[in-house]
Amino acid sequence: MFSFMPRESGFFDLFEQASQNVVEAGQCLKVLMKSFDEPHTKIQHIKNLEHKGDDLTRDIVYKLNKTFITPLDREDIHALASALDDILDEIDAVAELFMVFKIDHPTPTALRLSEILHDAALEVGKGIDLLRLQNWDMKDCAIRVHSLENEADRVSREAISRLFEEEADPKTVMKWKEIYENFEMGTDSCEDVVNVLERIALKHG
Repeated sequence: MFSFMPRESGFFDLFEQASQNVVEAGQCLKVLMKSFDEPHTKIQHIKNLEHKGDDLTRDIVYKLNKTFITPLDREDIHALASALDDILDEIDAVAELFMVFKIDHPTPTALRLSEILHDAALEVGKGIDLLRLQNWDMKDCAIRVHSLENEADRVSREAISRLFEEEADPKTVMKWKEIYENFEMGTDSCEDVVNVLERIALKHG
């Protein structure tokens, strides 16, 4: 049956769960970069969070298909769910690359990029909280995420440039280039979430 409850449909609960899951995954990735002991256990935990994110995305889509009157435009609900899931996919991809490439220890750049990504995930969580409160002033949150995305882009670009200048082994260059790019893509996905939130704010503010 269809639901006719626009504000009590549970979408905000699901979005909060999804954003909290993203923040936890970002925190776990940062911990992995800081302390690379028992990497298999930590990477598996990130994988479990990614699976949980997939389940939450499916729950949101299922509820969207069953709800007649939604608290937000249907396309915005779908876009927000997809963008949150994309962050988790990138976090999981980074963690998995450390296993695939048999990396012994992270670089200072990897640690810095994990810190930036976690900070961006925290801002995403704050933006989702504002959504629940119907506080449509997303400006500060958006500015912070855009700034973090720019920093991630700069750090990644400079690190890749150094790799080509200083690293003699092509395989090592390839490995770290892919890892750094996936870190940066994760921050890009955080920016995508904020862009959706800003679009929602413009419609409702």
